[in-house]
Amino acid sequence: MFDAQIRPVIDQLLNPLGRGLVRLGVTANQVTLAGAGFGLLAAGCVAAEMFQPALWLVLLNRVADGLDGAVARASQSSDFGGYLDIVSDFIFYSSIPFTFALARPENAVAATFLIFSFIGTASSFLGFAILAEKHHVTTDIRGKKAFYYLGGLTEGAETILLFLAMLIWPDYFIVMALLFGLLCWVTTGTRIYAAYRQFND
Repeated sequence: MFDAQIRPVIDQLLNPLGRGLVRLGVTANQVTLAGAGFGLLAAGCVAAEMFQPALWLVLLNRVADGLDGAVARASQSSDFGGYLDIVSDFIFYSSIPFTFALARPENAVAATFLIFSFIGTASSFLGFAILAEKHHVTTDIRGKKAFYYLGGLTEGAETILLFLAMLIWPDYFIVMALLFGLLCWVTTGTRIYAAYRQFND
């Protein structure tokens, strides 16, 4: 919901860093993989109930997620880079609720529901992107991307705020996971409706 509004601000902050990394010989894919590493370390910390280190690692993961795009813009973007970025994101997003379930078995049902809900948002997002490519539908409202980004009530910014809240108040994981999961289904429904309006012949 907020991604389109905050993207220009983030890009303005990260673009100089991206240019500096390019001068050092760092590639966008290297930054993506570093971010994935931070995300998996965060998940491991969650499983061990080390919530404060996990919070900082989540933030590092998100900085890397924005920085890889800045590096790509300052050098040469690639379709594989966009692919690697989105795969890394979805693995990271599912790893946090999964490891909350590992940390505390009482979280398992809520964590499963949240991951189930993420499948709805992910499939409606990627399905729209495939059809957008086929029909030559483009947008740069969320910056220059490897493929079409369709918005919704629960986008990246909201998901990260959720994870940070869960790490600050882990005892309320179940309530937050169930409520956010329901909001994900609202997003999935609106995306299906948008696809119907855009592509129904």
